[in-house]
Amino acid sequence: MTQLQLIYLIGGTAGILLAVLIALLVVRSRLKSELAAMMHLGEMEKATMEEKLASARQQLETARADLASLAGQLDQRRDALSRLEAQKAALEQTAARIPVLEETLEKNRHGQEQLNAANLSLEKKLSETTTRLDAERRQASEKIALLNDARERLTVEFKVLAERILEEKGRIFADDSQARMDGLISPLREQLGDFKKRVEDVYDKESRDRATLLNEIGHLKNLNERIGKDALNLTNALKGDVKTLGGWGEVILERILEASGLEKGRAYETQVSLTDSRGSRYQPDVIIRLPEGRDVIVDAKVSLKAYERYHSSTDERVRSTAIKALLTSLRSHFNGLGEKHYEDLEGLHTLDFVLMFVPIEAAFFTALEHDRSLLAEAFEKNVILVSPSTLVVTLRTIHNLWRYADQNENALEIARQAGGLYDKFIGFIEAMEEVGRQLDRAREAHRTARDRLCSGRGNLVRRAEQLKALGVKANKVLPSSCVPDGEPGPDGSAD
Repeated sequence: MTQLQLIYLIGGTAGILLAVLIALLVVRSRLKSELAAMMHLGEMEKATMEEKLASARQQLETARADLASLAGQLDQRRDALSRLEAQKAALEQTAARIPVLEETLEKNRHGQEQLNAANLSLEKKLSETTTRLDAERRQASEKIALLNDARERLTVEFKVLAERILEEKGRIFADDSQARMDGLISPLREQLGDFKKRVEDVYDKESRDRATLLNEIGHLKNLNERIGKDALNLTNALKGDVKTLGGWGEVILERILEASGLEKGRAYETQVSLTDSRGSRYQPDVIIRLPEGRDVIVDAKVSLKAYERYHSSTDERVRSTAIKALLTSLRSHFNGLGEKHYEDLEGLHTLDFVLMFVPIEAAFFTALEHDRSLLAEAFEKNVILVSPSTLVVTLRTIHNLWRYADQNENALEIARQAGGLYDKFIGFIEAMEEVGRQLDRAREAHRTARDRLCSGRGNLVRRAEQLKALGVKANKVLPSSCVPDGEPGPDGSAD
């Protein structure tokens, strides 16, 4: 493994740590939200962290193997040097490189130690996150079980209650009662169907998202490789025009944003004009919106001239001058970003750092190879340097945060509709009780009217029978149920 590849590995690990840092910052602010909003977030974050940890461990093992290989190569060169001491005059230039190789080996060892420390920190954070996510998952599962149980119990109780009410009350005023029942049950049945469909849609969407996550990661990896090739192909065409270079860097940045799945206008905005309290105008390349109203500033930096001179020249003096110019350009840019204090601008709720995007991956890692303190210096200015690969990881994390926020809103909507459904059910029960009371009052009124008709002295039935006994001609006979006790029946006999 070459030094540049090792630097690529360190940069990839830094990108993963940066993604984890942003995820942890946002998750910490979201813990104040309702607990139910975390039931899907926990599962996806755990899966993402496990994948990243597995990748980091694999990269660490590769780095260790490469380090052992470098140590073996160094031993071989030392043996060759002892055998070729007789040709010392001809190989002085090669001998002069031995201290450089030893310094490089020491730097590699230092980098290995940093990787080990970062790996331990990542494992600790993963353990803490896993513990917290397990607790949140259990609580979310309990809530889902309670919701499902409540839905089933409501359905069963509704059926039992409806059957009992219909059985007791449905024999009287059947036509009118059936019309009222249809009017009450139909809206409730529709809301139950809508509620069930909404729950099923949420779970179906979650399953589809999990199935497509790996495909999206592969797509983003291919996109990053294609962007790197495009950058190299455009170097000669762009290296002389500063304005064109800036526009090209912004195009690369927006292409990565579009491929990340973030929605323009909602999850990010480009070329937004801002004004501070003194009237000074600021126009960052991209403002990435986070859930709960937080923002992240991304500013692209393209420095192709110095990198092109370094890459194309074989003269060590020219290469040394070019790499110094590249480092100076990067420092100048992140120092300027640190002095802008975007977090103080009105209407902008940015985090306390800015992402400085270097669209040429090779230039980014070349700069880190020659000055390992570059990342730390930028971080002291509240600026984080990112390449296309590390930015892709960061944007995917932000995309997942937006997806979790949308799913949480759906869960809250389900809970709201469940509450409304319960209120409707209570209203239905109250309406059915009122129907029962009205039926009881109608039955009582019917009994009173019948008593007045058939019972008591001077009732209408008695008088009608007396008229008939006097010889009134009639074609119909009173029902026996209406003839009072002791009165002649329709056939003239007494009961």
